[in-house]
Amino acid sequence: MLETATQSPIDRLLAIMRQLRNPDGGCEWDLAQSFATIAPYTIEEAYEVADAIAGGDPAAICDELGDLLLQVVFHAQIAADGGLFGFDDIANAISDKMERRHPHIFGSTTTDDVRRQWEAIKADERSENGPQSALAGVALSLPALLRAQKLQGRAARVGFDWPDTDGPRDKIAEELAEVAEANDAAERHEEVGDLLFAVVNYARKLGVDAEGALRDANLKFARRFAAMEDRAGGTLAGLPLEAQEAHWQAVKASEGR
Repeated sequence: MLETATQSPIDRLLAIMRQLRNPDGGCEWDLAQSFATIAPYTIEEAYEVADAIAGGDPAAICDELGDLLLQVVFHAQIAADGGLFGFDDIANAISDKMERRHPHIFGSTTTDDVRRQWEAIKADERSENGPQSALAGVALSLPALLRAQKLQGRAARVGFDWPDTDGPRDKIAEELAEVAEANDAAERHEEVGDLLFAVVNYARKLGVDAEGALRDANLKFARRFAAMEDRAGGTLAGLPLEAQEAHWQAVKASEGR
């Protein structure tokens, strides 16, 4: 049996993962995993952390952060097994980066124009790998709305942006018209994508986090729909649309009070 009780919490977790990935007596499932197979779980755990934070339960937040930390440890052990890097390398790399990006805290510079320094430091880091687009580093795996917002923000940093909210608002109307004019499924797919991108851009110019706004809208819809089902005796199936709409309006009115 693995003796971990006297170890520090992080060393205990690392030892557990080493044993799970040990070909001699380890877990068959854990041994079969790779970066690619674990990546979806990593993304899922990050969302579960966000859900726990939204719920405001410290115990749940602690539990979900542990699940997320396990994902980092799992990836680190996969890398160590392949002779690539280990957990200490990950921790040292992020520590170096944080110190490098905060010279006003860990160096001799002042706090003047900290944001300018931050952007310049990140630009220097990107330039170490050769010329890169201003959009480089925006992860493909981000939720689509969040990625759109980040892409637009990166473009805005180099001046490619509307001067006010009028342009993006008018762009929504333009894209909506193009959706209506689309001739087939492929065109509608493209034009609806352009419309959503324009809506995200408008939200960004208004200072609204599009991803967070849609998340809250989803929660509101689910809450209202469940209340509609309760009013209808448990299900809306079989009710005419007019009756369903009446329940919807009643729920909205009750929330307003």
